[in-house]
Amino acid sequence: MIPSLGVISILAFILIRLPPGDFVTNYIATLAASNEIVDQNTAAELRARFGLDQPMIVQYWRWISGIVLRGDFGFSFEWQQPVGDLIWERMGLTLVLTFTTLLMTWAIALPVGVYSAVKKYSLGDYVATFFSFLGLAVPSFLLALVLMYVAAMYFSQDVGGLFSQEYLTAPWSFWKFVDLMSHIWIAVIILAVSGTASLIRIMRANMLDELSKPYVTTARAKGLSEMTLLFRYPVRLALNPFISTIAWLLPNLVSGSVIVAIVLNLPTAGPLLLQSLMSQDMYLAGAFVLLICALTLVGTLISDVLLALVDPRIRLE
Repeated sequence: MIPSLGVISILAFILIRLPPGDFVTNYIATLAASNEIVDQNTAAELRARFGLDQPMIVQYWRWISGIVLRGDFGFSFEWQQPVGDLIWERMGLTLVLTFTTLLMTWAIALPVGVYSAVKKYSLGDYVATFFSFLGLAVPSFLLALVLMYVAAMYFSQDVGGLFSQEYLTAPWSFWKFVDLMSHIWIAVIILAVSGTASLIRIMRANMLDELSKPYVTTARAKGLSEMTLLFRYPVRLALNPFISTIAWLLPNLVSGSVIVAIVLNLPTAGPLLLQSLMSQDMYLAGAFVLLICALTLVGTLISDVLLALVDPRIRLE
């Protein structure tokens, strides 16, 4: 993983430097739109101040050495704050939202997928299949707009954001947590719909594959009850896709559902990543890209270890 992270850091830095221009170019263009003219000397001074006049290899070394040696991700040009402060203040709420969505996704997809497989071609299976395809087909941002309208019109619910106005800057307390829970349900439902729909289909397909194997017939012949049989053998082996989702869950903490977060005005990491890319705030964007790649590697490692623990067949391979 360590050599991979080294190569990824180089690629991430090159990637964020590929677009023409830099932050100063965008800054000058923004000022020009408001009829403010910046001369070449001022632009050169800004580039020297931000270190943008140095060769790329020097800029990369200053960036990566600061991360490795001091945990310093650099300074955000646009926000005029340390990158670390900007990232970590968003990651807490992103973590809460993502894991709440994950729990809801698993809590629905697991029993529905098992039921749909066991009761194949029943009315319940057709209903689950219909809503699964519907969940996969409906764009998340469209669902966000519909739920915002319903919440505002029929439940008098504040929509947009994760807190009411009076709790935005308030310190954490029991009532601020209650306010968070009263707002987070819209985002959780929207983010869980597509993931739940896909996992139901995967769980159903895997369960059907396991239920047709000889060991299930043998277990029934030995007199095991249907419920014990299901959860001792086929369900356990069909859980592999759920564990595999950890590999993309961790990077999804940062990059997932950016459009939904913008529509709902959520103070999560995704919109900040998009803004940093648009403004070419290279240290902030680079930190996010590096964090996504690092989380992908960590998530893959955790997923592989858990799969080996749950499924003996993987250990034998």
